[in-house]
Parts: sequence; C-alpha cells; structure tokens
Amino acid sequence: MSRLIAAGDVEDLARGCALLGAGGGGDTSVGRLMMLQAIGDFGPVTLVGVDELDPDALVMPCGMVGAPTVATEKFESGDEGARLRQEVERLRGEPVACLMPAEIGGSNGLLPFVWAARLSLPVLDADGMGRAFPEIPQVAMHLAGISPSPAVMTDERGNVAVFRACSGAWLERLERATAVEFGGSAASTEYCMTAGEARRAAIHGSVTRALGIGKLRLGGEGNLVDELVIRAGGFILLFGKVADVERRTSGGFVRGSVVVEGTGSDAGRLLRLELQNENLVAFEGGELRACVPDLISVVDVETGDAISTERLRYGQRVAVLGLPCDPLWRTEGGLGLVGPRAFGYDLDYQPIEELVDADR
Repeated sequence: MSRLIAAGDVEDLARGCALLGAGGGGDTSVGRLMMLQAIGDFGPVTLVGVDELDPDALVMPCGMVGAPTVATEKFESGDEGARLRQEVERLRGEPVACLMPAEIGGSNGLLPFVWAARLSLPVLDADGMGRAFPEIPQVAMHLAGISPSPAVMTDERGNVAVFRACSGAWLERLERATAVEFGGSAASTEYCMTAGEARRAAIHGSVTRALGIGKLRLGGEGNLVDELVIRAGGFILLFGKVADVERRTSGGFVRGSVVVEGTGSDAGRLLRLELQNENLVAFEGGELRACVPDLISVVDVETGDAISTERLRYGQRVAVLGLPCDPLWRTEGGLGLVGPRAFGYDLDYQPIEELVDADR
C-alpha cells in the first residue's frame, strides 16, 4: 500500500537508517538535511510496494560509493540522481519508473528520496541489503543473478562514467578506483532491474522497518536503549565508553578499530570492534561476540541515536547493540558473499542470538 513520505517522516527515517547502517552507509546528518530541502522544494515522495508497479517497470537502485568520512565534507549537488537516470534511460532505452536504495543503512537510505523528490518519481519500499555493507556486489540482486551492468557513476561536478564489468567483483574494483579519482565518493547505480525481477531480488519492507525503528523517542517508558533493542529485535552487547579509536581512509574505505570499555555492571570488560566502513566483528578477550552479516551498531546511551564509524570519538558514552541480519545472508550463498571470511577473518559465522546465549 503506497504512502507519502513527507517532511515529518524524515527524522524517523534518518534515525532508523542510522541504526541499520551498522556504523556505515554514510552519516545521516547530511542526508537528512538534503532530504528535508528536497521535500520542501519539490513535495513529498511516494513510497510504493513492488506489487503496485507494472512487472516490466524499470527500478533503479542507487546511492553513494566511497569512504563515509569523505562524504561528511564533500557534499552532493543534489542533481546526481537526474544524471544517473538520464544515462540509465539512454543505455537501456526505457524510462526509469522507480528508485530504490541500494542499501537502507545510513545516508544511502535517504539519498534516493532526495533524488526521487527532484525527479517526481516514487521510491520502492525495499533495498539490496537490509543494512549496509561496504562493497558494491554485496547485495541481494547479486545473489539473484541480476546483472550489475551497465552501471553509472557521477559526481557533484557533472562527470559521468559508464561501466560494463564482467562481474560484480570487477565492478567493485573499477567503481572504487573511480570514486577515489572523483575525490573519495560519488553517486552510482548498479543492478537495475524490472519490478518483476525485484520481487525475488530485493529485500522488501526495509524502508518501513527503518521508519518504525526511528519512531522511538526520549520520554518513553523504561530504558531508552532497552526499548530500542526491543523495537529493532536485537541484543545489548555492552554499555561503556569509547576508550580508543584507530581509523584511516584508504582505497575508498574507512578502516580501523574501536575499543569500548565497559561501565556500570559491565565494568572491567573491553569490546573491540573492527570496521570497514561498517562495524564488521566484535571481540572480547579474543572471543567472538558478534560478526557480519549480523549488524553491530553503536548508539548514544542518552539519545539512542546510532553513531556512525566516522563520528566515534574518545569518551563517548555508548551501548553496543547486535541485530540479526535478514535471513538471506544466513544462507550458504549469502555467507559466501558477506560472511566473516569474505572480509578476511578466519572464522565461521555464528548467529548473534547463539553468541549472546552462550555468553549468559
């Protein structure tokens, strides 16, 4: 059932996308302001379900590629979406009927609404990840056999590049290198598909889920973090403060690690998070506490707002949360694409709920 996404929904969507970003997807503060501006200038955006579209309608997944640290300083112009659409329509010879977030996590969950408002197009209530992952082919469309090409990339200056890669892995290499040349980040679209293909190749309801998570506010009954965990269906791994941050931007990614020192009832515990744009794994004393494809999100204990990896600072009072991923990523194919070994960790995936139960 379609609905309008208006200015009053932006804060909820931004908060939900931030949590589902697992630290990545781009800081939502910039995307939130751009979305408010676009809706204010061009009006609300229609959110549609896939069954409301003609099966042959062309869906354009889109978002930003590059290092999130760069995107906090190198802002988009706002018309990137128009250039992406124009080039996709030229290449495919058919009109784009609907935009879709390539990933619901972080600012990438918001930017398709910015572009959709300016283009008077709807946005599909779906995405390719159900969270954020760092690499382009780490999407449900890849597992479903949708071709990533032709792919299009553009920057705020108006440069446009078209890629016809032989595989998703090669597309990742080519786009990542180009994003670096574009200044560290750029807008892109890959895995364009029909609505009929999207029925089997996308993760549905992700925008609605982000809106639901984001509705939680201060003033509710009970502990804010506890309520957030219940709303998101996850677990609290640790309450503490950020004790150490090691972070660098290289090769189009943010990489590094964060140490959270337990406080209160968790005093004496140390949790180390390792990241590549997103928080990938959590270790405590050499023992695994959570890992991809499950989500690891760090939130401010006072506000419940998720803190992106580029915003983590020494001394912040935080809670580290673990959320189960979409069931797609727990399949053999899903784990091969986004499991711990896909990121170079010599360990097998263990579901967050099993790790939490074993720790009790």
